[in-house]
Amino acid sequence: MAPHRILFVCLGNICRSPMAEGVFRRVVAEEGLTDSFVIDSAGLGDWHIGQAPDHRAQKAARTRGIDISGQSARQVVDEDFDRFDLLLAMDGSNYDVLKARAPHEARAKIRPFLDYAPHAGTKDVPDPFFGGAEGFDHALDLIEAAAHGLLASLAGEEKVRAKRGA
Repeated sequence: MAPHRILFVCLGNICRSPMAEGVFRRVVAEEGLTDSFVIDSAGLGDWHIGQAPDHRAQKAARTRGIDISGQSARQVVDEDFDRFDLLLAMDGSNYDVLKARAPHEARAKIRPFLDYAPHAGTKDVPDPFFGGAEGFDHALDLIEAAAHGLLASLAGEEKVRAKRGA
């Protein structure tokens, strides 16, 4: 079966989406499912292309055993709408921009990331860029909850497909 292709999207690709990429990579690795996924992240803006994630994002992730230092910021490109099965927006604004940019046939692939953490009580992973360390920790808490929910959702879809013989 072809791997699931997941793209995490935020504004600049230096805080939330690289943390989400790193967290989800760890979650699938812990389940032995690394080969079942293609995981990437991107930003809507071009301000940080080629830069490593924000040092505060790296530090917050590192405290949870996740190394995102090797990532490099990139901007969402038109080909991403074909290349990925799911484009997961970190907040409502990111979601709206992705929907507006996407070809009509790709719009169903775009989802708010926190749809996978309905118990979180919010639809947005707040952008921690202009705040302190606690903002990065809070964002990671939400991202970890949604990452586990995403994997559970995809695993459930696989079971349904297997039963149908698809």
